Amino acid sequence: MLTCAPSLTLHDTGLEIGLGDEKPAYFNYYWLRDNCATSFDPETRERVFDIFAQTAPPTPLEALVEDGSLRIVWAGDRHVSSYPLAWLARHAQAKPRPDPAIMPRKLWYGDHYPHIPRFALPALQSDRATRKAWVHTLLSEGIALVTDMPDTDQALEDAATLIGVPRPTFFGLYFDVNLHAKPDNLAYTAKALELHTDVPSEDLPPGVQFLHCRANSTEGGESLFVDGAAVAAELRRTHPDDFTLLCETLVPFYDEHDAYDMRARQRVIELDERGDISGVTISQHMADVFDMDQHFLDRFYPAFCRFGRLLQDTRFLMRFRLNAGECIVFDNHRIVHGRAAFKAGSGARHLRGTYTDRGELRSAWRVLSNEGRFQP
Repeated sequence: MLTCAPSLTLHDTGLEIGLGDEKPAYFNYYWLRDNCATSFDPETRERVFDIFAQTAPPTPLEALVEDGSLRIVWAGDRHVSSYPLAWLARHAQAKPRPDPAIMPRKLWYGDHYPHIPRFALPALQSDRATRKAWVHTLLSEGIALVTDMPDTDQALEDAATLIGVPRPTFFGLYFDVNLHAKPDNLAYTAKALELHTDVPSEDLPPGVQFLHCRANSTEGGESLFVDGAAVAAELRRTHPDDFTLLCETLVPFYDEHDAYDMRARQRVIELDERGDISGVTISQHMADVFDMDQHFLDRFYPAFCRFGRLLQDTRFLMRFRLNAGECIVFDNHRIVHGRAAFKAGSGARHLRGTYTDRGELRSAWRVLSNEGRFQP
């Protein structure tokens, strides 16, 4: 062990450095060499240093603190690395770096329709502040309305690409919700569509859904929306054992027709790493035959049905008519949606839809917030 300065002590595998009033912080030599500023390409911002190519463990030949930085000359190739002490302080504890896209969720209830934030498509396209407010709404509330949508296929693509890349499912890149002569989904009929989240039969269901209303002059067909996170929070409060059961149990889902046979297992309620409710997955018309132990189902079905009935409770259920020229955008891993039956032949009804992913939504917020790792 060699002491180079009162605030710097070198050990065999790492060093200790004083960064303030706290006890000295320890940093591993591999980690320090791997995260030298020169390890990252200035144009692509990707790591270009190959730690695997090092034939010997990195070892300092010299180390000292000067001008507010830790300076290391590495043995072997004598590469020089410099680490600002403020940067080291931000990494002194083993925890994820702060993510501005992880924000508190604002729960909402059945009376939310008049309060849904609305954003005109031209403003979203031309004004960064409006686009930032829209993305914030989707992250915090999980739902927003985009207005002033032209009656074109291009309009939906224009809206979706503002926050991500349209993502295909086995239904295709885009889908049209109207009456089909040979429907392979209840959405393509005039029947009621029970509350659900979309495409649970895919391994990773899409994260953000866009539904652009091109026409809606039929009798009936009101849109039904519920904040699944609010319902799950109520179940956690009133029936914690049921809540835990729905968080832990993998439920089988399927979607089978002539050209496809999709199957996946999902949890009805999902928690993030902090234990907060991050999502729900529910779809009665795509739930496969439950293949759990029959005695286990003695406990599971009552919990499952209690949650399903709570979704339909008027305290949580928002009912409204989606109008032509509007696009409802919502978090498919949080917001549960459905449709009342409508009278076929009573008018025109056409919704065009697509998806993007949640990760791209969070990416959009980080970019709009200018809080990336490589920001000046």
